[in-house]
Amino acid sequence: MTAADFRSLALSFPEASEHAHMNHPDFRVRGKIFATLGFPDATFGTVQLTPEQQHEFMKSNPGVFTPANGAWGLRGSTIVKLKAAKKTVIRTALAAAWRKVAPKSLADSAL
Repeated sequence: MTAADFRSLALSFPEASEHAHMNHPDFRVRGKIFATLGFPDATFGTVQLTPEQQHEFMKSNPGVFTPANGAWGLRGSTIVKLKAAKKTVIRTALAAAWRKVAPKSLADSAL
């Protein structure tokens, strides 16, 4: 998985758009961030999961997912080690993150 792959997958979701936040790209649906790229450095991405989803992804993909530091991580912000990740797993994680922040009407009709 490369940063370009992550970006392409993130932008494949309905109404997803790329913006910048704190000097790195982020991906939003209707203004709400569901993923970021390049944090803590260019070899990582981040997905906004529920704590339960975070636990499951970490358990089933050791070495790929780790919680972000502090309260963000406790709330489900999850760091992705891009080089260790498979596209199918990241697509699933991005879908969960997108669904978490997308309006219910859009999420129900889109996926």
